Amino acid sequence: MKFRFDHNNINVFNLEKSLKFYKEALGLIEVKRHVQADGEFILVYLGDGDTQHSLELTWLRDRTETYNLGENEFHVAFMVDDFEAAYQHHKKMGCICYENKEMGIYFINDPDSYWVEIIPGR
Repeated sequence: MKFRFDHNNINVFNLEKSLKFYKEALGLIEVKRHVQADGEFILVYLGDGDTQHSLELTWLRDRTETYNLGENEFHVAFMVDDFEAAYQHHKKMGCICYENKEMGIYFINDPDSYWVEIIPGR
């Protein structure tokens, strides 16, 4: 028996705002969408164009308030080939929420306050 990663999921309050953010900040593109027949929820899978792994954004129609992320001690990480250019891009967007210069990484905040780690290519 062998397991492999397929996707990660986060719930989002404003789907269009999140789609715009992930495209602008990370270059992610929609690779699959499922709209529940009754409109109760929409699942949008975003890909990086290189790997098979995807980020699933779940939007719930009846959600009336933003999500409580608690202490927000979880994150998704992205490796980037041009770390300095990515840093400048995210700085211009105003979405950098934490930097660890000693480790050579930083985090950006998405519209729902999920943290996304940016790490330099190896």
